[in-house]
Amino acid sequence: MKDDMQGKVVMVTGATSGIGRVTALELARLGATVVLVGRSQARAETTAQEIRRATGNPVDVLLADLSSLTQVCRLADDFKRRYDRLDVLVNNAGAYFTTRQESAEGYEMTLALNHLSPFLLTHRLLDVLQASAPARIVAVSSDAHRQVRIDFGDLQGRKGYRGFRAYSRSKLMNVLFTYELARRLTGTGVTANALHPGFVASNFGRNNGDLAGVGMAVISRLFAISPEKGARTAIYLASSPEVEGVSGRYFVKNRAVRSSAASYDQAAARTLWEASEALVGLREPVLVGD
Repeated sequence: MKDDMQGKVVMVTGATSGIGRVTALELARLGATVVLVGRSQARAETTAQEIRRATGNPVDVLLADLSSLTQVCRLADDFKRRYDRLDVLVNNAGAYFTTRQESAEGYEMTLALNHLSPFLLTHRLLDVLQASAPARIVAVSSDAHRQVRIDFGDLQGRKGYRGFRAYSRSKLMNVLFTYELARRLTGTGVTANALHPGFVASNFGRNNGDLAGVGMAVISRLFAISPEKGARTAIYLASSPEVEGVSGRYFVKNRAVRSSAASYDQAAARTLWEASEALVGLREPVLVGD
């Protein structure tokens, strides 16, 4: 299995802990050159060193606060200065915010980090992904998406913000974006799939310095699966020959399953795409492929 991904370049966001770290580690074990994206230089460098020691494989570090769209653009530019190929992009970074916060650029934080960031990063890297085809885009979503629909009149969550509802909507956005992206990438050799990792024991929710953060830690200890188990589907979608050419699907435990009814609304997916383009300031056409 060591050389399954030899010569391939993989970017993993949110790679300094939890399932992102495990995904990066295991893809490096398979021979990939892994680019870790983290916010803290100390944590990212420590993680990279640990993976290098464990695998003997090249591991690079790029830094970005992915809630900032300016830093997302800089991240894509930094990557392109170092690499001329990208075989797999794993959009893993995300968070849950119990209270409404805004990013440095004035976007609601859940929307900025969980949706607009991977939307913009993927767009900025599409040219190198297509040049590297066959290539893969993997989105870490959640079954929390099954509980909601998108309120296009309140994408910024200004009307009665509720943390878990905002998080769930962002995860539905991940699936809608993945399906629309897969349709637009038809014929390019680049696939896009989303996944539910399960309820994973990680730092999820602990960024909230309140009772919700404490409660999440307790629930996590009692009921969550390990990051190693949670990362399995992301690793599978990034590396397995079984899903070569498979696109526009939602996976749980390495199996394609039906996502929510709302996630198959193509009109909603197009509306979300267009609204996201406007929010991140994209003006040029995004449609690619035949």
